[in-house]
Amino acid sequence: MLRRRPLARMAVRTTVVAGTAAAVGAHAANRRAETVSQQAPPPAAPAPPPAPAPDLIGQLTQLAALKDSGALTEAEFETQKARILG
Repeated sequence: MLRRRPLARMAVRTTVVAGTAAAVGAHAANRRAETVSQQAPPPAAPAPPPAPAPDLIGQLTQLAALKDSGALTEAEFETQKARILG
């Protein structure tokens, strides 16, 4: 009478052991993930896009056109040219 349903007992025991192992494994994985997230530095912000290069030739051409049309004097032209070229 001791072995009335050995397969049922073995199935229940296996289910309990497997369920316990899954619960313990999930708990350990969650703790590891929390520890790693606390230790990891925050992700770096993406670098800003580079500023567009100034079109020095275009600016000087426009400046020369303004001087040629009479909108700028020679002194104003030289001042603005010095400002553009740095």
